[in-house]
Amino acid sequence: MKRDMFKSAIYYCLFLLLCLFCNVLYGQNELTFSGYSATLPVYQNVDSGFEGESDGLWLTLNRTRFRPTLYLGGNTLVALEYEVDALMLSGPLLFSPDIGQTNRQMFNLRWNYALNDNILFSHFLDRFYLRHELSFGEITIGRQRVAWGTGRVWNPTDLFSPINPATFDKIEKDGADLLTMKFFLGNFTDLTLVYNPRPRGEAHNAGMRFRSNWQTYDFSLIAGRFDRRSVLGGDFAGNIFLAGFRGEAIYAYDNDRDERFFKGILGLDYQFTSKLYALLEYQHNGQGSRQPRDYDIPALLEGEVINLGKNYLIGQAVYQIHPLISGSVGYSQNLDDESGFVNLSLQYAMKDYLDFNLGGQMFNGQAFSEYGFYPNAIYLRGTVYF
Repeated sequence: MKRDMFKSAIYYCLFLLLCLFCNVLYGQNELTFSGYSATLPVYQNVDSGFEGESDGLWLTLNRTRFRPTLYLGGNTLVALEYEVDALMLSGPLLFSPDIGQTNRQMFNLRWNYALNDNILFSHFLDRFYLRHELSFGEITIGRQRVAWGTGRVWNPTDLFSPINPATFDKIEKDGADLLTMKFFLGNFTDLTLVYNPRPRGEAHNAGMRFRSNWQTYDFSLIAGRFDRRSVLGGDFAGNIFLAGFRGEAIYAYDNDRDERFFKGILGLDYQFTSKLYALLEYQHNGQGSRQPRDYDIPALLEGEVINLGKNYLIGQAVYQIHPLISGSVGYSQNLDDESGFVNLSLQYAMKDYLDFNLGGQMFNGQAFSEYGFYPNAIYLRGTVYF
């Protein structure tokens, strides 16, 4: 604990020194402030076959996120995103809430307090970075979000914070502690270098991404070393006739552990009318298994992987019922064990600063299949923006 506190103190001091240095260089500063507050009551119909689980679980997750940004002159900014969460529940969860630092975060900037068995309070810094623009590019240091990939549902090239499609309670992707340098090489062409330091004794991560375009297609190529694996990959996005067409893939290998796998996606989406939009996306997950007996469930519970099988397909449609109301329906299936889930959502944008989302998930599958043990859920999310 003392070691983590010491690291966090160093982290804060470095940013404070950078801010003070930039403040001397630039006389005119500007501070902007925004954020949101969301409440998410949920009912889950948990299978009582799991030890310690009840037939029904009620929980309420309240999130408030503050987003101050300090502009230091015309080329430098310091951005911070601070979140306060309160989780109240009637019983134990099947999946633990996201209460720890991820494997892309070197510094522990999260503080958790269990007031009792039914209330968990936490607060954390999810973004905290300094960005400076140069004549040839920009440099960013600190906890930041890096969004690689073109997939709508799955992102194999997102080596920083991919999200499980079955997760409905997560609003933001986790920040990663990085040094990022982007070089502008021309119109729609750039090169990004990233370095992700890890605590002592763990292998550091580093990579690069070259992005450009060819005719009507945008594409990128990536290479790096992540989690002791060498990674090569890329993505593209364009059109086939009037439909959007995209894909991305990586090949990862570690000769020392004799480990190799391929991950890739292909997707199509189409705006049928001004009110109806649909997408179809396929994923091959070479890191998974076709046999449920070989599923790495502990890795899923720890957030190290987001899927257990090898082949997946998802279809989704969104329809605008009213200028302020839209509904969506989607179905995702593990093609190997034939388990899957239906996702339903109805969103009401009541005001520019207020919206509501009523949703539900219904899972199906045999015993020991991937989605066979997920609990059905219904939820209502209300969000106020400021």
